[in-house]
Amino acid sequence: MARFLLLCLDKPDSLAVRMASREAHLAYVAANADKVPAAGPLLDDEGQMKGSLLIIEADDREGVEAFSAADPYRQAGLFDRVEIHAWRQSVGKPI
Repeated sequence: MARFLLLCLDKPDSLAVRMASREAHLAYVAANADKVPAAGPLLDDEGQMKGSLLIIEADDREGVEAFSAADPYRQAGLFDRVEIHAWRQSVGKPI
């Protein structure tokens, strides 16, 4: 099992799309909590949500891509950009 960082940046002016699909997104992440040791929204300088960051545990990059593709936020067309990076924690409290 490997860890990956899933970085998702919202399209401009898409807060309404985010809020309309937020409950389904949160339920999706909760249903997959065994694969998601940490997650949360990215915030702009005013504290408004502008993206998502998730740490995903998966066998490979394809598993993360499948997780991302099934996310209600992604299915709603919220994201302008989605990046997947292999990640290894080296500092801080273990997650």
